[in-house]
Amino acid sequence: MRNIKSKILTMSIGAAIAVMVSGCATTTKEEVKQVAVDSAKDAMLKVSKKDILRTYADMALVSYTDSLNDAKNLQVYINAFVKSPNAKTFKNAKLAWLKSRESYGQSEIFRLSNTPIDAEEGWVEKAYGNLEGQINAWPLDENMIDYTIDAKGKRTKGNIIDTMGKFTPVSAEGEKSKAVNVSKITKEAITDLNENGGEANVASGYHAIEFLLWGQDQDYNSMMADKVTHGAMKAGNRPLKDFTTDKFSKRRKAYLKAATDKLVDDLTTVTKAWSTHVSTNCDKDATGCYRGALLGQLKGSDASKNIPYNESLKSIFGGMGMFIKSELANERIAVAVLTPSEEDEHSCFSDNTHRDILTNYLGFRNVLLGTYEGKKFGKTAYDNLDMVTKKKIDLLMAKIEGKILLIDKIAKTSRHFDHQIYPNDPQSKVIIKLKNELRKLGDEMINVAKANNISLSVEDVTDAEETKL
Repeated sequence: MRNIKSKILTMSIGAAIAVMVSGCATTTKEEVKQVAVDSAKDAMLKVSKKDILRTYADMALVSYTDSLNDAKNLQVYINAFVKSPNAKTFKNAKLAWLKSRESYGQSEIFRLSNTPIDAEEGWVEKAYGNLEGQINAWPLDENMIDYTIDAKGKRTKGNIIDTMGKFTPVSAEGEKSKAVNVSKITKEAITDLNENGGEANVASGYHAIEFLLWGQDQDYNSMMADKVTHGAMKAGNRPLKDFTTDKFSKRRKAYLKAATDKLVDDLTTVTKAWSTHVSTNCDKDATGCYRGALLGQLKGSDASKNIPYNESLKSIFGGMGMFIKSELANERIAVAVLTPSEEDEHSCFSDNTHRDILTNYLGFRNVLLGTYEGKKFGKTAYDNLDMVTKKKIDLLMAKIEGKILLIDKIAKTSRHFDHQIYPNDPQSKVIIKLKNELRKLGDEMINVAKANNISLSVEDVTDAEETKL
C-alpha cells in the first residue's frame, strides 16, 4: 500500500499547561505570558475552535454514514450476484461498487489526522484498530488474490483462490510473511493476509473487491501497451464464467462475499467512532468516544482521553494538507503520470480513477468550506481567513476544479485516465499542472492554520516518505 501513513504528533498549549501545573516542568514568566497572549488571540477569532471542531465532527459522521450505507448497498448486490451469478447481477454488483466509491472517496480527507480511520497509536488506535489499510489499501499485487494473464498469454497460478490449505504470501525485501489457512475463505483469513509480508499484499477492502469484479486491466509486460483490454474506454473484463463454470468459481464467490462483509464491518467500526451518542465507558464500548474526545465531552475515567483543541486542529490542518499534497497530488496522480504506469492509478481495474481524484478533492473542499452534498454544516477554519488569503485559495481551487472536471469529462467520453497519462497525450501536461496546483493547495493549509492561531510548517503538510519523483 502506498497510502501515506505519517501522522502529526503535537503537544498543545493546553497540554503544556497541564504539565506545568502538575509540577513536571518549570513555568517561566515568558510561558505564562505566551499562554495569555494565545488565549487573547483565540478570543478574537470570528469562529471559535470548538465550533470548527464541531462542524468537522458533524461532517465526518455524515460522510462515514454515507460510506457505510453505500457499502451495505454493495453488500446487497454482491449477495444477489453470489446467489445467482448472471450478466444482470454481475453488472449490478459493479455499479454498486462504483456508487460506493463516491461517498468513501469524500471521506478520505479525515485520514492522516490521528482520527479513528488510521490513528497509529494511543487509545484511538486501540479502540478503532487503524482500519484504513484493511479498507482501502492499494496498489495491490493481484497475483496474490487470483489469476492474471501473463506476458505469454497464460494464466498465473499459486494464489489465494487456487490454494487449498495454507497460503504464504510472497515477502517483500526485508519483510516476513506468515502462512494462513485458506481452506475456507473467510473474513478472518483475508484480514490475516492483508499486507502480510509487504504493503502490496492486499487481500481486503475496496480494491480487492474491485479486482474480483473486473479482473486485470493492463499488460504486465508493457504498462503502456494495453494489450489486455485493447481500448481507451475499456476497463477490466473478467468473464462471468469465473463465477459460474470455472473450477474455482465457488472460492471466488466466497472471497467476494467475505471481502464485502468485512468492508461493512470495518466501516461500521469507523462510523461508530463519530456517533453523537457517546459511550459512558470508552474502554468497553468506544461508540462516539472519538467525537466526545474531540469536543472535550468525555467525563469520569474517560476524561483523560479528551484531546486539547489546539492539538486536534494542528493534526487536522496538517492532515488535510498532507492528504491533498502527498497522497492525492503525489501518490495518486504524480506517480501515475510521471512514471507513466496505469498500474499506479488508484482504481486501475475498473478505470474509475477520474472519480477517485474528483471525490478526494471534494472531500478537501467539503471540510475547508463546511459543505457536503450541497448542505452547509457550519462555520470552519476558512471563515477566520482574511479576504486576501481567501481570494488566493479560491483562485487556486478554481484552477484545480477546472482541470479535475476536464479529466472527468474526457474519461467519460473519450479515454480513461490510464490513457490520459500517456506521454504523447495532451492531457498528460494538464494532469502534471494539476499535481503542482494540488501541492500548492496543501501548502496553503499553513496559512489556514496561522489564521486560526495554529503553527504549521511545510514539513507538517508533507509526508517525509512520499515517493520522490
